[in-house]
Amino acid sequence: MEKKVVVLDTDETQGSELCAILEEGPYQAYSLQSLLDLGKCIEENACMAVFIDIDTILIDNRIIRNLTLKYPQVHFFCISKHPYNPELKDAICYHIYACLNRPVDPDELFYWLRSINQND
Repeated sequence: MEKKVVVLDTDETQGSELCAILEEGPYQAYSLQSLLDLGKCIEENACMAVFIDIDTILIDNRIIRNLTLKYPQVHFFCISKHPYNPELKDAICYHIYACLNRPVDPDELFYWLRSINQND
């Protein structure tokens, strides 16, 4: 079964680059530029993970919490060039599977995705 992943990033080039990295592994990646399209994409494609670039997507603790409650089977990740994001402290502590630094290290990326498969 092909593993499906969503990349949510308003920077289309960055999103496409991350999708290309994901597709080097056993993953089918979908690039989205809008939070409004996320729910439909998750439901239609039975995605295992969502990577949200919190530098380009306007998102808050409440939205992340609601997403994780609505889609408990999906693992949510944050990507940011900033090592500390105090405005998302609660979401990162309780609802985000992991935070990755930009530029994304492919080894770290695949490590986290493998850990999902091993824990499920």
